Amino acid sequence: MQWTDQGIVLGVRRHGETSVILELMTREHGRHLGLVHGGRSKTLKPVLQPGNTVQATWRARLDEHLGSFQVEGLAMRAAHFMGSPLALYGLATMAHLLRCLPERDPHPALYETLSVLVDHLDDRDLAPALFVRFELAMLAELGFGLDLSSCAATGARSDLIYVSPKSGRAVSAAAGEAYKDRLLRLPGFLIGQTRANRPRGSDIRDGFALTDFFLHQNVFDPRGQPAPEERARFVALATAEED
Repeated sequence: MQWTDQGIVLGVRRHGETSVILELMTREHGRHLGLVHGGRSKTLKPVLQPGNTVQATWRARLDEHLGSFQVEGLAMRAAHFMGSPLALYGLATMAHLLRCLPERDPHPALYETLSVLVDHLDDRDLAPALFVRFELAMLAELGFGLDLSSCAATGARSDLIYVSPKSGRAVSAAAGEAYKDRLLRLPGFLIGQTRANRPRGSDIRDGFALTDFFLHQNVFDPRGQPAPEERARFVALATAEED
């Protein structure tokens, strides 16, 4: 068995004296693990850092085996990320969420979303909104996608400012007025209602509150797991600035 694919490094763990087990999120083969011989060498160690993109060739005698990777660095971001707490907390949160996916289950659309995110993970102007979109994409891939295209009550496609916590569907201002205290806020940047390069701080906070609610309801709580501490730290940094 053999294939070659691009992948983003999620993590490594030691294996023996010189090797590591590498965890990648790949474009066509999903979250995939494999042994890298000599992965702790001076040559390979900088390549196998979380956030880097690599070209990986996986080989195994049988498909169900762990197999081994041969890797080549394509985008070396990790050294740059070391100076950014925002990026480091974002990487840890991103990896935690991706580990909710079954291993070797392909998610090519999610990979594209992830690629855009890691390219800007240390950018305070872009990373927060991109991370909210990534968390929404994760919910969709896990089978809990939100429908933000029209009002759940009226079918209207305009003036959507709420989300129902029960259905995960958008709700218009008029339809939600009587129930607004029980609805979640829908930030305009998620439905193309802002032209600003950077959404307002209040919209970013609303975005993270939205994904936080549905991640807890559908992912963390059913698994009996708390949200990763790194996510709270990432959100705190991402929302630290005032409007």
